[in-house]
Amino acid sequence: MCASPASGALRAAVVGATGYTGAELVRLLHGHPRLALEGLYAHSSAGQAIGEALPSLTGHAGVVRAFEGDVDADLVFCALPHGASAPIVAALRDAGRVVLDLSADFRLTDATVYREWYGDHGAPGHFGSAVYGLPELHREAIRGADLIAVPGCYPTASILALAPLIAAGAIDLSRPLVVDAKSGVSGAGRKVRESTHFPETSEGLRAYSVAGRHRHTPEIEQELTRLAGQAVRVVFSPHLVPMTRGILSTVYLEPSQDPAGFTELARRFYDGSPSVRVLEAGSHPDTLWVRGSNAALVSYTHDRRTGVVVAQCVIDNLVKGASGQAIQCANLRFGLPEAAGIDHPAAWP
Repeated sequence: MCASPASGALRAAVVGATGYTGAELVRLLHGHPRLALEGLYAHSSAGQAIGEALPSLTGHAGVVRAFEGDVDADLVFCALPHGASAPIVAALRDAGRVVLDLSADFRLTDATVYREWYGDHGAPGHFGSAVYGLPELHREAIRGADLIAVPGCYPTASILALAPLIAAGAIDLSRPLVVDAKSGVSGAGRKVRESTHFPETSEGLRAYSVAGRHRHTPEIEQELTRLAGQAVRVVFSPHLVPMTRGILSTVYLEPSQDPAGFTELARRFYDGSPSVRVLEAGSHPDTLWVRGSNAALVSYTHDRRTGVVVAQCVIDNLVKGASGQAIQCANLRFGLPEAAGIDHPAAWP
């Protein structure tokens, strides 16, 4: 797992390697043809064998280490919680490392908005220096970025469903867009919480942080506003569903042009993306169809009775919604094939 890299390989490290997104990074990097995993760092598991800290890696050699301010690697994936990530990312950037941060600490571009939703920033000197790591929107900027802020899972699914239509001016933006999203429990992280305890999630379905209270709301609005060239507002309602992986984002919108062309419009917009697949009009994508993969499935259905269009997108929250997308960005940054190491199909069933 942590042997010397093959000739020509780039050395990668993961800080925060034993959470769910960190573990997924390790799994995906293990099969990457050009990124060699050189180091795993996690404070709580420092000194443990990889297989002890991550049971899925039983039989692989290597030890989890404590992060001490820098790592010897060409690129570093930082998979730490919001708030905890910023000072470590700052230290890595000050040391000249290319960093792909999976927290929300560098995704927002307005410091006032960040403070409103997250409080004081842990590395104000680096705030605003990141490129938003959604390749389908910012592919060229990512190629030259040394700090990439990998998007959250809810924003990824919601933005991918809407981006082609907003870029084409095909949506009436005079009213807020309604985003109804559902996530598997792994999106809450590995830390034990009462609200994600199995007996309290296994047979229930509930919304949370609705009516403008979820922290991903400004992230969605930021990227859609950039695309639209005018303010975009969303009513974002996330739900916790009793499954381990997956995001389904369902968006209700008023079209400003004939919706019969939305599917082809989206196919043109995502042409060349190794991850986004646009289904036939009227299809209903299933989270099971993307589990364990970096795929995003998008569809559009026109309600002829009301005129509303229902846009849908499904992703695996730990892959395209986090770790797989981070690797997709790393591939772009270092001139590798964009799908390298993440082009495998979903696990089925």
